Amino acid sequence: MSERLQPGDTAPAFTLPDADGNEVSLADYAGRKVIVYFYPAALTPGCTKQACDFTDNLELLAGAGYDVVGISPDKPEKLAKFRDKESLKVTLLADPDKKTLEAYGAFGEKKLYGKTVVGVIRSTVVVGEDGTVERALYNVKATGHVAKIIRDLGV
Repeated sequence: MSERLQPGDTAPAFTLPDADGNEVSLADYAGRKVIVYFYPAALTPGCTKQACDFTDNLELLAGAGYDVVGISPDKPEKLAKFRDKESLKVTLLADPDKKTLEAYGAFGEKKLYGKTVVGVIRSTVVVGEDGTVERALYNVKATGHVAKIIRDLGV
C-alpha cells in the first residue's frame, strides 16, 4: 500500500511515455503549476467524463497557469485511441508498471461495489511551480471533480 502525499511533500519525479510514445517528465513542467490526475482506465465512462471535463476547462486552467496531465496504467496505443476518439487535449501518460501511481499513493486497496479490491485510486495532485505538492485529493468522483478543483483553486 503506497503512502498518500500531503501538501508540502516533494512531488515524486516521473518520466513516462505519452499517447505518441514521447517521454514526458514532471521536470518538463518546472516553473509551472501542474494538475496530475490518476484514473483507472481509458475508454471507460467515468474516466472519459473526467478527461472530457479537463479538456473542456483546459483553456481556463492554462490561463490561470495550470497544465493538466492524466496518468493511467494503460499502454500508449490505448491512450492514443482514447485521445483521438474523445478529442482530448490533456496530456495522457502511460504507467503500465504502476511505479508512478504507487509513488503518488494512487494505487492500492479501494472499495469497488462494496468489495475491497487493489487498483488505481482516482486521485488528483496539484504540484506547485517549485515541485511541491499543494493539494492531494484521493478517492475523488469522476463527475463534478473538475468543477470542484476549479472552485477550490479559485480559478
